[in-house]
Amino acid sequence: MKNRKRLKTLSQRQARVGRLFVYPWLLGFLIFFAWPFIQSIIFAFSQLDVSPEGYNLIFVGFRNFIKALREDPNFIRYLTTEVGNMLVNIPLIIMFSLFVAILLNQKFRGRTLVRAIFFLPVVVMSGALLYVLESNSIEQFAMGAQAGMALSNSPFLRGIDFRLFLIRITGNIPFLMPIINAIDRIYEIIWKSGVQILIFLAGLQSIPSSFYEVARVEGATTWETFWKVTLPMISPIVLVNVIYTVIDSFTDYSNDVLRYILEVAFKQLNHGYSAAIAWLYFIIIGLVLLLLMWVISKRVFYMNE
Repeated sequence: MKNRKRLKTLSQRQARVGRLFVYPWLLGFLIFFAWPFIQSIIFAFSQLDVSPEGYNLIFVGFRNFIKALREDPNFIRYLTTEVGNMLVNIPLIIMFSLFVAILLNQKFRGRTLVRAIFFLPVVVMSGALLYVLESNSIEQFAMGAQAGMALSNSPFLRGIDFRLFLIRITGNIPFLMPIINAIDRIYEIIWKSGVQILIFLAGLQSIPSSFYEVARVEGATTWETFWKVTLPMISPIVLVNVIYTVIDSFTDYSNDVLRYILEVAFKQLNHGYSAAIAWLYFIIIGLVLLLLMWVISKRVFYMNE
């Protein structure tokens, strides 16, 4: 009974600390985001007419949502493209980041420098550069620039079209296309794996060394140790990284759906329809996350359970 009370008290303390970290975010959401959040829902069910005196709302019900799902070919096309890219990128990013994290978890000279190199894209894209790219995109849509949608395909920091290069070398052999497509994504995979590598590295370092000692005593090979010890212990980290990768993929500045939402809002000035497709996109992201969490959580191992 005493042990249970101690565990309960510890869990309560941990929950209390967790709430203390959540409260500042919740306060910021209520102050800065709650009203725009509600207002976007109102806009999604309305036709918004902007005038010098302000704006007028005409309630249209689900017309904007029906238009997005049945009449607008661009939204469905961009959505299916991004979902397809996400389904391909997630396994590649997770496997690559786990592989690199395992390498970086080994002891060798220059390990800190190598870690910094892999995390450098995250530092670069989280600062002024990302702000400039996003601001430039919005400015292009507001000015009616035709280059708005083309920016998503711009070769930013990418000087070689690997896919075209490999197709010319191999002669467009059908069974090699999956390999060529995977190689073509190397730049994108490396660029988007910084946070995942760091999270995996933290998870690997949290595994008790006694587990590996027991595995060696039992005669387990390195491969068996990975599948029987390492992977089960970091399975919760895999779930976290999958969720992060999905959100990062769906909210990337070069995402075609987000760029289309900006085009509808700032170029076509159809703010009601823009809000509707934004909410549809949000709901689809939520459904994808719930599905992935339901599938992956069945195989997640928690040591305390």
